[in-house]
Amino acid sequence: MTPRRQQILSTAAGLFAARGFHGVSMGDIGAAVGISGPALYKHFASKDDILGHCLLHASDQLLAGARELLSEPEAAAEGALTALIARHADFALDNPALIVVQEREWGALGADARAQVRERQLAYVDVWCDALRPLRPDLSGPQARAAVQAAFGLLNSTPHSARIGRATMRSLLTTMARAALLPGTASRDR
Repeated sequence: MTPRRQQILSTAAGLFAARGFHGVSMGDIGAAVGISGPALYKHFASKDDILGHCLLHASDQLLAGARELLSEPEAAAEGALTALIARHADFALDNPALIVVQEREWGALGADARAQVRERQLAYVDVWCDALRPLRPDLSGPQARAAVQAAFGLLNSTPHSARIGRATMRSLLTTMARAALLPGTASRDR
């Protein structure tokens, strides 16, 4: 992705999070990145296309990062899950606008973009389940998926959380997510 496209997506995500998808025009996005609204059409087909690319790019980043973590030879089961939790916490803390946009603007996505994003998200859940299931054989496949998605809800709560400093928030989130997925391990981590 070109730096300009990345700048447009990042800026648009911030605007969508602050004012809502329908409260932002192509002119607003263009002005925020220093180009005219019509010049945006050299980079994206429409505002809908920008929204789709924002969420698709976020999903691709999460999925690629998770797959990379699990492909490392030293990725022992518990360490891999801990690394997945830490990576997702970092992503959520570093990209609060994308978290808000994902939560609030899902309905504004076109059908094709929604299907592509959902495909990546489900693949991401599968990667997490692959890391969780060896540690939690007591969970069925559907239960593991539900547990992973609940952990995402916790980790993605960062835009709505009281700010207590990034390091403290990261520690709190990772400890809580780990305790939710692996009961009995929170006291060991202290």
